[in-house]
Amino acid sequence: MTAGAVEPHEVAGRPAIRVGAPTERRNPRSIDLDLMTTRDVLSVINDADRRVPAAVAAVLDEIATTVDLAVTALRDGHRVHYFGAGTSGRLGVLDVAELAPTFNSPRNWFCAHLAGGPDAMWQAVENAEDDDRGGAAEAADCVRAGDVVVGLAASGRTPYVLGALAASRAKGAATVLLCANPEAGAASSVDVFIGVDTGPEVVTGSTRMKAGTAQKLVLNTFSTAVMVRLGRVYSNLMIDMVATNAKLRGRMISILMEATGCAEEICHRALNEADGDLKTALVSLVSGAGVPAARAALARSAHQVRGALALLAS
Repeated sequence: MTAGAVEPHEVAGRPAIRVGAPTERRNPRSIDLDLMTTRDVLSVINDADRRVPAAVAAVLDEIATTVDLAVTALRDGHRVHYFGAGTSGRLGVLDVAELAPTFNSPRNWFCAHLAGGPDAMWQAVENAEDDDRGGAAEAADCVRAGDVVVGLAASGRTPYVLGALAASRAKGAATVLLCANPEAGAASSVDVFIGVDTGPEVVTGSTRMKAGTAQKLVLNTFSTAVMVRLGRVYSNLMIDMVATNAKLRGRMISILMEATGCAEEICHRALNEADGDLKTALVSLVSGAGVPAARAALARSAHQVRGALALLAS
């Protein structure tokens, strides 16, 4: 089987039923799922999940294009929006919620919109995903020209998401559709189409499984790469993290020690002199410059560590 290919639709002479999107077709490997032992059920699910990374790898070019769009938009003062329903929408909310504590990103950089509103995080809101006018109205109210709007829909045809994408495009935003249906008809109506070919689910139509896993991987990959490109990472270290507890404050010292090779006592002193600002302490220790000079260099380089170090070295 080639990377990302849809799984075969026939096993032991029993054809799978082909209906709708690939995620809605029956998976021949799990036809007898309810007759299997617990261990065999787990094995079938695990084997299916192992196919997801290859499917994501097949769309890295499209993800890269989306990253570049988002970086440009954020640098120009615009925003990135996720519009989704059900599992897809909840994964968008989760991705946005984790960015601020991990990268100290401004809270208005990424905005998550979930069909049915906050209540839909905990339980299904009836008919919310079928409300294309609701999606369009929400997008028209908050999306601006220059923003990037990512629609999240396992099937690629969720009305709430498609309504939001159409309204966003009309507002002058760049539009992206992330789904698990390479055959989605909406592919031609967005600027970037990311159709991850995860094939039929182990439990037919249950897109919280492989399709959801793929969307989580893509969102992790996308948002992390955006933060890297925006200078929120130095080497592979989180240098823009928010120290909201003792564990994270200790991690800041560990990061300084890893990045600079300095002793713990020196890192503590530098962080205190920088008023707890990890980036300033890091630039000061690596460059040998005082805290005021390090802070000024960061301001001149849009708070990018490598840029600040280049300024201090020139």
